[in-house]
Order: sequence, then structure tokens, then C-alpha cells
Amino acid sequence: MRSVFIDERGFESFVNTLRESVRVIGPVAKRSKFVFAEIESADDLRLDYDVTILPPKKVFFPTRQELVRFDADAVTDCVDPIETVLLGVHPYDVRGIDMTDFLFRERNEDWNYLAQREATTIVASNVRKVAPRAFWASMAGTAGPQGHDVFLTWIESGYLLEVRSPKGESLLGHGEFRDASAEEIEAAERVNAEAFTQCQEHLPYTGAAIAEKVRDAFGNEELWDQLSKDCFGCGSCNIVCPTCYCFDVRDMWNIDQATGQRTRYWDACMTREFAAVTQAGGLKENFREHHQSRFRHRFMRKAAYQTEKLGGMACTGCGRCSAACTIDIADPVRVITTIMEAQ
Repeated sequence: MRSVFIDERGFESFVNTLRESVRVIGPVAKRSKFVFAEIESADDLRLDYDVTILPPKKVFFPTRQELVRFDADAVTDCVDPIETVLLGVHPYDVRGIDMTDFLFRERNEDWNYLAQREATTIVASNVRKVAPRAFWASMAGTAGPQGHDVFLTWIESGYLLEVRSPKGESLLGHGEFRDASAEEIEAAERVNAEAFTQCQEHLPYTGAAIAEKVRDAFGNEELWDQLSKDCFGCGSCNIVCPTCYCFDVRDMWNIDQATGQRTRYWDACMTREFAAVTQAGGLKENFREHHQSRFRHRFMRKAAYQTEKLGGMACTGCGRCSAACTIDIADPVRVITTIMEAQ
């Protein structure tokens, strides 16, 4: 692993030069919040952000994505990756990308996701401001972030970059970098260690302990009623989650009734219609009709069902679901702590 340094003015020039040759997506301000969007200038980039509204998975797995176009004679895929640099991804979101990478490669590889993923270079960055509902420091015992090519740390005099792949190395030609000094490397280590002390919420249990206790609580109807009693199934917690990957597929016919397209859209297991299926004779069955069963299913997926394959909970501790929940009941720290302390 190679560590290099660039001062702040040089970094601005690096970003502007980079975007002249490739699409650059990074955190930008949107009113009082932040989103990942295409960078028009280094001035747009906000590496001091706390958390974005939606996770960066949307770069590879858009909220609406055409899969195929068809007519009477042929079906054509819509895989069309764009060379991209995804800049300024916090470590917890890199971990979320690691999980979705695994899940979209598992069994049948999903090239509608993977093509853009492989065409993207990820530059992770240190957390300079911790979101109020974040608890990612508690998730540090699980597998660390892997799927990035460069790690960027802001220190007082500029930016230290740890190059972690050939794709990351190729970015250095767009700026004037020098080898980092031992003092700069130590300063970056201190900055990143300090960030772990800033999370206001904590989940002091191992993933294995949580998985066991959550599974054991499956049949405790009274507990799940208590945890979910105010939920009205809006699905906000699903939509902002960096590790949710459910989608709905719809075929849309054009007015000529001979051509059309198949498109997938993000879906949410917390909504009432998610588990509804049609039957013969126009009948319909909903196997998770009550919000309690949907709420329970969400936490079984996050905290138990996928723990072994993902090397920890299917949760990054970003705190987005807690912030997005209208009635503030989706907080994993609250729910899991309640389950762990239940008799």
C-alpha cells in the first residue's frame, strides 16, 4: 500500500483535472442535506458532510433501471457502463457496497449491477463530521471495508491518500502528489481513530450474539407488537438503507403494442403491498399483511439471516433509517438493545 500527499489547492486542481476525463460523482450539498451527484467543479465537493440522504449504491443500482428493451423480434440488454470515479465515500458506505457486491454476485451474477460496479473507481474518505444517529463505530468488530481503491484522509495541511489498487494508482496521474512523510501518515491515523470516538449511539454486542438472540425472539409476538406498534409501513427505512437490495420488475408496452422495456425499481419490504401475491380467480394473498410481521422480517434480515454469509450484520451503522423514520421507531440500536435485554 502506497501513501501519497497533496495540499488543498493541489487537491482542487486534481479533482478538476480528473472530471475533465471521467465522470466524477461525490457528496454535494442539497439544501441542509447532502447527496451523491455528478461533480461539475471541485467547489461542489463537500468532503465535510455527515451522511448523504441516499447511499452511494444508487450509482450501480439506480432507483429506476432499464433491464431490457424488446420488440416482436428481439430482446436487447441495457447494460451500458460509464467510466466513473466515486469520490468521498465514507467507510461505512464502502462496507455497504461490499455487501451488495457479494449479494449481486451470489449464485446468478447480476450484470445490470456489476457492469457499472466494475467500471467505477472508489475513493473512500475519512469521516470529518459524524451524523447524529450514526453507530458505525460499534460495527468495527465486523469485516472492515474492502471494495475501495483509494482512501483519502484530510489532515490539517492537506490530504493523505492511501493507494490500495491499480485502479487507484492510475488516478495519481491527474495530480501532483508526493510520497507522504511518516508524520503525515501518523496524523492521518490519529484523525481516523478520533472519528470512532464521536458516534453518539452504540451497540455493544457482537454480530453472532445479536443473530442468536434475534432468531430466538422470532416467536415473541408481544415483543414485536411492542417494537412495531406505531409503524405505518412507509418503507423509508428500506429506501435509505445501504444494504437493502429488493426490487420490483415491470414490463411497459409502448403505444404501438409491439415494443417496450422491462424496468426494475427499488422496492421496500416494509410496505403493505410488498408481500401481496395474486391467485387464480382474481384472489390475492398477503403473507405479511400486518406491519408487525414486516417489521420483524426487516430485523431478521438485517440482524440474523445474513450474518454468517456477510461476516456480520447486514447493517453498516450509518443511521439513515433512524433519521428517515417519521415516528422514530426504526433505530437498530433501540430495537436490538430491547431484544438483547428482553428476558
